[in-house]
Amino acid sequence: MNHSELKAKALSNPETLAAYESMDVEFSLLRQMLAAREKAGLSQAQVASRMGTKATAITRLESSLSSGKHSPSLITLRRYAQAVGCELEVKLVKSKSL
Repeated sequence: MNHSELKAKALSNPETLAAYESMDVEFSLLRQMLAAREKAGLSQAQVASRMGTKATAITRLESSLSSGKHSPSLITLRRYAQAVGCELEVKLVKSKSL
């Protein structure tokens, strides 16, 4: 079974699908962070150095978004964005469910 088949099978369960969809914002942010770091040509260690922290902190930051176990502060996200040559933009959008 490949990844796509496994994902489709897992998401056929309504509870799993709801949990997955509830993390859409975190997954989107993680994809953006990883893409920005890659575009900047930086390793986690280089981002950490620019932020004045250790590479393990960047590993935890990036992995925490995919696990949903931790929500980084806006200050941390802003520092990460600056380290990869970006700006952090936060906005509220009208809910699709209303």
